[in-house]
Formats: sequence, structure tokens, C-alpha cells
Amino acid sequence: MRILFVTASRIGDAVLSTGLLAHLAERYPKARFTVACGQAAAGLFQSAPFVDKVIPMVKRRRAGHWIELWRQTAGIFWHQVIDLRGSALGWLVPTMSRKIIKSSWEPKHRLLHLSALLGLDHPLPPVLWSTPDQEAQAARLMGEGPILALGPGANWTPKQWPAERFAQLAGRLTGDGGILAGAKVALFGAESERPSLHALIEAVPIERRLDLIGRVDLATIHACLKRASLYVGNDSGLMHIAAASHVPTLGLFGPSSEVFYGPFGPLCAAVRGARSFEDICHAPDFNHRRPDCLMLDLDVDKVAEAAAGLMAGGRA
Repeated sequence: MRILFVTASRIGDAVLSTGLLAHLAERYPKARFTVACGQAAAGLFQSAPFVDKVIPMVKRRRAGHWIELWRQTAGIFWHQVIDLRGSALGWLVPTMSRKIIKSSWEPKHRLLHLSALLGLDHPLPPVLWSTPDQEAQAARLMGEGPILALGPGANWTPKQWPAERFAQLAGRLTGDGGILAGAKVALFGAESERPSLHALIEAVPIERRLDLIGRVDLATIHACLKRASLYVGNDSGLMHIAAASHVPTLGLFGPSSEVFYGPFGPLCAAVRGARSFEDICHAPDFNHRRPDCLMLDLDVDKVAEAAAGLMAGGRA
């Protein structure tokens, strides 16, 4: 049985789709899957034992990436096609069954939207995979003891909490009297984000700093985060990887909605400043092209309090 699974280009959305993929693999244990996704997200699926092939979609002019995907898939008869992009491709490849997602503006979590494609009324939690080699690498990188993991980057500057505040938070949580006093601090992100994170990197004492920015692939990040004590980060793909790794995960929100994209799971919580998503993004002067941070109303005290509440077993 062959199933074509077409999922997101962005890492966060791709992570959220993994629960659907895992559900299909459990329902059809003899099926072999081909996953088509954005190039950045490809590493999420390559370690899954039931995935035969991952097709990274490299964006091209005039929808050339979709044409290339059609070329690679149209000559195969698929038993099922799952298209989470709502594209024409789902109608153009031969298959016995196709499920193609439709746009929805209902105020519900993205996971509920995805699970509804299979007729389910409950969310399918994300599931990630890593190989024994990736697990061993994570063990070497992370070591033993308590670890505070931070994801200070984001794919859009307005939803990137200032690096200086992450530095203050790390000092608060791992300093004397902190909820993770003496813990190591693991930093995750893309290499391209490093210049904007300089203040945070330098603020963490070198003997307790685990600088993994740009140095590990997505599946190894998952293996690393399973060894962390707490994750705090902006709304990003890393936040969803942390939640799927079952580490207590605190997501920081501003010009994005925790209703749609909050970290999912019993060990997860979201925190924002005084302004709601609507206050920020529906304001008359809102401009999505603006380059400045829109999370300055979220202070370190509130994030530290939310982290303490999450670690104590409550939700922020």
C-alpha cells in the first residue's frame, strides 16, 4: 500500500501534521509512505521507520516546485493521497482515495483542523522520530543534569522576544533561588539567527552554555529536547518540536495566536503580554512588513512566573 502525504513548507506546520501521519501509519501498518514537504522540514520525516521517501520541495518561480512534485508522483498509482496544502496536485495524481484539506477560519487549534480531514473530532498530538545515532549524539551534546532549553528565534521579527530578555530570563531561572538553579542553558535556532542572538549567547556563562544554534538537524534537536528540563521559546517550529518531545514547554506569543498555534500537550502553556492577538494584528496601524518586535509588553517577570507555574504542574 502506497500513501502520498503532502504537508507544509514551514517547520511548525509540518510538526503539527506528524500526528496525522503517525495515525495513518498505525491504521495501515503495511503501508509505505512518501512525504512531500518544504526543504526546511524534510529532516522531521527522514527518521520515521515507515517513510520510504521524503521529497523536499524547493520553491521555484511560477509554481515550478509543484510541477516537479507532479513529475515525481504522477507516474505512480497511489492507494491514498493526503494533501494538507489544499493544492491541485491532490487531484492530478492517480489514486484510489484522496483527502484534500480546505481553508478554515474557525477559532480552533490547527490540530483540530487537521484531524477533521480524517473525520476525527479530537486532536492528534504531534509525533517525532529520531535514530539511535541521533539519540547518542544528543546524549553527548546535552550531558547530565538539569537543562533549560531556549528557542529565542522566530521566522518573523515582530514575534521574536528580545534576546536581552531571554538573557535576563535565563539568569532568573538558573541563578541562585531559581527554579532550575545551576542548570545548563541549551540554545537552539538557525545559524542565520546567530547575529541577533549575540546578547543572549554572551550572557550565558560559558561553563553552562550549550550553544547548539545551527549545529544539529531537526531530528537530533528532538532527541536533545527530550533531555531538557524546561523549554521556553517564541512561537516557532522549535516550540512545536519541544512540545512533541514531551518537555515542559512555554510558548511566548504576541502577533500570532495561541488559540490556533499554541504548544499542544499536558506539559504545555502559552503566555503573552497585556495585548491580545486581535489587539496587535487588528489595530488600524498594523503593518505585517514592520521590522520591529511586537512583544515588548511581555516582561521577564510574567514569563518567569509562567515558567514557575508550568514546572509546578499548573498551566500559565
